[in-house]
Amino acid sequence: QVQLVESGGGLVQAGGSLRLSCAASGSIFSINAMGWYRQAPGKQRELVAAITSGGSTNYADSVKGRFTISRDNAKNTVYLQMNSLKPEDTAVYYCNAAARVGAGEYDYWGQGTQVTVSS
Repeated sequence: QVQLVESGGGLVQAGGSLRLSCAASGSIFSINAMGWYRQAPGKQRELVAAITSGGSTNYADSVKGRFTISRDNAKNTVYLQMNSLKPEDTAVYYCNAAARVGAGEYDYWGQGTQVTVSS
């Protein structure tokens, strides 16, 4: 079992910045990768950024150059630094951990944190 606790959402004006944090606990040794997803009203959940245990990163095209994902292994925490925020970034942001379970992989999710960008 992996538990994820997110923090850092809020309301910000367009062009502003926010940093999201996701602290993992439990069977953290089983985590292959962690990432951030978001879901806006009426839309499907989408990948924003991900980082593997080896440090490789992947970003959605819509956030490249504006968002940065990073991890602090000592704190078992993943961060999403969001700069130059746009109203279309408004969504609930979810932390995700892909963990090994037996021969397969299982997705764990945080509770979500609201990010609202005003124009």
